[in-house]
Amino acid sequence: MGSTPRHPVPLCFVFRSRSKDEKAPTDKVPVTDSTQPRDPQAPKGRPTPKRSEAQSQRRSVANTPTTRKEAAKRQRDERRVQLERQRQALAGGDERYLPARDKGPVRKFARDWVDSRFNVAEFFLPLAVVILVLSVVRVAALQNIALLLWLVVIVLIVLDAIVSGFRLRKRLEERFPDQNRRGAVAYALMRSLQMRRLRLPKPQVKRGERP
Repeated sequence: MGSTPRHPVPLCFVFRSRSKDEKAPTDKVPVTDSTQPRDPQAPKGRPTPKRSEAQSQRRSVANTPTTRKEAAKRQRDERRVQLERQRQALAGGDERYLPARDKGPVRKFARDWVDSRFNVAEFFLPLAVVILVLSVVRVAALQNIALLLWLVVIVLIVLDAIVSGFRLRKRLEERFPDQNRRGAVAYALMRSLQMRRLRLPKPQVKRGERP
């Protein structure tokens, strides 16, 4: 049997394909030479930090606790320092480290107003001790006196609190018309229940001195 003749491939087709492939553009990422010196005028990716900022960043990284135990110890130390500052502020009246309930000009004025006058409520504890002693004595007359004194003290404390609250609220409205005065009167009345030497923050005004 005779074999089927094969058609020869034209040479022009082969050479033309290779020529086109070689001339086709290739998308290659240009390789930068890291050894070349950087242009000092070229813009940087971010501004160079100042020396003080760099030092503070290094200190913060160095002081960052690495374990849970160190973090707990750091929190205890910070809490201890904060409590010590609050204790000193309560004794000296430093507004920066006072607790939140004592901060602000409104609360300071309320404290000074209470500390500048006599309050019946501040004598409650000494009078309560006297009344208790009289009530223990097994004498009917003394027990009746103790009961009467107890009623008188309670009535005087209530009346003094009502009058003091009304006067203080009026003074606060005149002195701080645009500030938040919520809770200031109750704060002052609770302070008036304490003996003067036991009050915190410590009194900063004398009795009779106008705040």
